[in-house]
Amino acid sequence: MLKKKINTFNGPGFWKNAYAHQKGALLRMVDVPEGEIPYMLDKPYQDLPVELRYEIETSPNVDAVRLK
Repeated sequence: MLKKKINTFNGPGFWKNAYAHQKGALLRMVDVPEGEIPYMLDKPYQDLPVELRYEIETSPNVDAVRLK
């Protein structure tokens, strides 16, 4: 049986170098409610909930090309 490799997104690297509008776009891609986004933009990546970080790094919805 062949195992499919999970594609991952470099969440910490993106978060460190992104502007607020780019972080907001990323959070929208993983379906974070609009009301919660402003509170998350100023947090360091490691302070985001573990489930959210996992979703960012493994979600097929995250498109690095659209985030630039």
